[in-house]
Amino acid sequence: MRAETWRLLAGVLVALALVLPLVPLAIWSGAHGWRYPDLLPQQWSGKAWTLALSDRGGVVESLGLTLTIAIATTALAALVGVPAGRALGLYDFRGKRLILLLLLAPAILPGIALVLGLHDLFLRLGLVGTTGGVILAHLVPVLPYMTLVMAAVFAGFDTRIEAQARSLGAGPLRTFATVTLPVILPGLLTGALFAFLVSWSQYLLTLAIGGGRVQTLPLVLYSYAAAGRNDVAGAIALIYILPGLAILLFTASRVTGRGFGAVLRP
Repeated sequence: MRAETWRLLAGVLVALALVLPLVPLAIWSGAHGWRYPDLLPQQWSGKAWTLALSDRGGVVESLGLTLTIAIATTALAALVGVPAGRALGLYDFRGKRLILLLLLAPAILPGIALVLGLHDLFLRLGLVGTTGGVILAHLVPVLPYMTLVMAAVFAGFDTRIEAQARSLGAGPLRTFATVTLPVILPGLLTGALFAFLVSWSQYLLTLAIGGGRVQTLPLVLYSYAAAGRNDVAGAIALIYILPGLAILLFTASRVTGRGFGAVLRP
């Protein structure tokens, strides 16, 4: 069997692995009750989608809020992560290993310990129950991804091209926009993808710091699932994956120069 055929088969298997878990969600979202041992629901209904897309369901408002928080968190992570990644990737200095260890700390520490520590700190700062507090809290697990990705990008960066631009009269901002940014853009998009998805999927941090007043989509999804409304939860879950999928498709086409569908072609 040719290598191209194997790649096509691998692409199909990966696509199936990604799509198959969504099939039960799609069935639930259109089911009017689905009980064991029925293979498919006996009755179908669009009430779950009607509720999910109505103002009464609170999904549309939560979707906009979740997008706002994820985009703001990603932007702040980029503002901090790019210069921090440049310093870590290009220079050796005292304390570098300690900084790397601190960056990895959110992934090493138990999640509940991190949440409780942040909650106590943010409560003293008056940030609990605010959207700004949730954004700052999301930076804690998001920033390490952005910084470490950018550190890897800048580790192979040739600073001589910046020196050449400055010797030709370009200022710092123009040098960054016309020379540095095009070189690091694929890595920056990769870091932004990780940052967006990590922020987008946060539940425990949002619940603790938001104090129940910042209702993002994961909180709304969990509330319907806990209430036994599997049909509405299925509809919300399908809505929930769309922005992440759109970001993934956009990033894949920019980073690889090929569309996401090209993975399935030999």
